[in-house]
Order: sequence, then C-alpha cells, then structure tokens
Amino acid sequence: MFGFLAALKRLRGTRFDVFGRSNERRGERQLISDYEEAIEEILSGLSTANHAAAVDLAALPLEIRGFGHVKEATIASAKARETSLRARFRSPALQAIAAE
Repeated sequence: MFGFLAALKRLRGTRFDVFGRSNERRGERQLISDYEEAIEEILSGLSTANHAAAVDLAALPLEIRGFGHVKEATIASAKARETSLRARFRSPALQAIAAE
C-alpha cells in the first residue's frame, strides 16, 4: 500500500492532485507566495534602521502551526502581526519608537 501511495506522489501539483484543490491547500500555496513577496520587499529595502523589523518579518512563518481550525487561527494572528511588522519595516521612525 505504501508503495502505491509513494508512486502517487508524482501527481502532486498537477491537475490530477485531488487534494491540492482544497481551500486549505490553496491557502497554503498563497502563504508561500505572500512570504516570497515579503522577502522581496525586505531585500529591496533593508537598512540598519529596519533590520530588527526585517528579522521579525522573515521569521513570521515559524509561528504558523497546526492543522484545520488551529492553523487558521495561527494564520490570522500571523497576518495581523505581519501588518504591524511591515509598517515598522517601512518606517524607520516607527522602529525607533518600538525600541523605546
């Protein structure tokens, strides 16, 4: 049975991947593209003034854990934190206030 399942691994990411069409899997793929976008922003705007916010922003996906409703809750809290971290990253003045 495990050999059969291992052979089906080649179907992942194709149109024959029936589990890849679920809302949860679509959301996970969106999280990946959102993270890549955040890293691009960090790389293009990194300075010594916003380094701490950049580190926190890059480490944000580490907070997303669990399955089902637990994962949804951690994603919601991470997205809320991402908004404030992006604001700190974009504005070094906010960075100085947060350090105090």
